[in-house]
Amino acid sequence: MTSKFEIRNSRFKIPAPRLCGDKLAPAQAGGKCKGFTLLEILIVIVVIGIAALIAVPMMSSAASMQIRAAVNMIAADLEYAKSTAISRGQNYSIVFAPSGDSYQIQGPDGVIDHPVKKGFQYIVNFRSDSRLGQVDIVNADFNPNSSQTITFDYLGSPYSGTGTSNPLNSGIITLQAGGITKRVRVEPVTGYISITD
Repeated sequence: MTSKFEIRNSRFKIPAPRLCGDKLAPAQAGGKCKGFTLLEILIVIVVIGIAALIAVPMMSSAASMQIRAAVNMIAADLEYAKSTAISRGQNYSIVFAPSGDSYQIQGPDGVIDHPVKKGFQYIVNFRSDSRLGQVDIVNADFNPNSSQTITFDYLGSPYSGTGTSNPLNSGIITLQAGGITKRVRVEPVTGYISITD
């Protein structure tokens, strides 16, 4: 007897679908239900694990590269402010805003124009720069007075704050990205700039 799902012809036979769990599944050789074996599931888990092992170091190396670029940028901008103060014989300051992860270079008339980006002021904001988006300015501390501003005079000597009444005792800018911390230090009297961990 033929079921209503079977069609008999002299040349071919279409088997009736079999019930596999609560779904109709196409018939297979031996009448087994389709599904994933434990081995197939384990292979997928291993592949996902390997992909994760490759991706995690890449993300942490991105943070490492970003923080290195950021500390080099700050060190270069401190040097730029110092050399500009010496060459023009005027005071130049860098004002840090750790809460906004930004800083700006100011001259006697306010924020100076950027020497490379024509038509833009010299303001650096890590949050708006996708290349440095993971970097946070944790602190900018210039003593005495724990100011967040450092000023260089016409000799390149550093001062805490906007004037030249407080010679710098110590100056540290602390940056963090992805669990990595780096510091830019400014030495008193000479204004020597160095990068440390």
